[in-house]
Amino acid sequence: MTRDNPKIFVIIAAYNESRTIRSVTDKVLANYSDVVVVDDGSSDDTAARLAGSGAHVLHHCINRGQGAALQTGICFALSEQADIVVTFDADGQHDQHDIEALVRPILDGECDVTLGSRFLGNAHNIPLSRKLMLKAGVLFTRIFSRVKVSDSHNGLRAFSRRAAASIQVTMDRMAHASEILDQIRIAGWTFREIPVDIYYSEYSLAKGQSSWNAIKIGLQILLRRAL
Repeated sequence: MTRDNPKIFVIIAAYNESRTIRSVTDKVLANYSDVVVVDDGSSDDTAARLAGSGAHVLHHCINRGQGAALQTGICFALSEQADIVVTFDADGQHDQHDIEALVRPILDGECDVTLGSRFLGNAHNIPLSRKLMLKAGVLFTRIFSRVKVSDSHNGLRAFSRRAAASIQVTMDRMAHASEILDQIRIAGWTFREIPVDIYYSEYSLAKGQSSWNAIKIGLQILLRRAL
């Protein structure tokens, strides 16, 4: 990796995100030329909205889930000789300006992975119910994954090439966030949490996980461990 001109790939998993995907992608492309959007079997015109954008657009013929889409994007980025891989949400919650803060410690050799934390930064307009659900997820992660983090389900992360190459997401849907943390711990990658801004809107809240889905994810993870 050349520190002065690293190849930074930003992976965006998208499912029925025609409303936001072009604006999100354009904002990231303004600073990072290698943006990979994985259209995860969308039934709307998500992919068509990206025509002429300059992004790499990959397709799943069926909807497999965010975890599977991110794994597809990571594999593509590595095949294109990415030095750093960043994951970024498609619904407009993330701030593209936070990517630099995530990437810098990896470029400086201080760690292998950075994890965005809205609770070290700012969670704008977060409903109390969502905040409590996310805090419960942090407690669950600390107990069962034994990873001390302040935010366990933030999709804004960055990986060095060697760390990204070790990530093998097998839990296709939202449980992938916990699986990634498990793999970071097992592999012994050094990580740092980075304060980031998350912007909640009516749209992003509607796209997000319900409390019942969060419970199902927890049960899925526990069952996987038991087996």
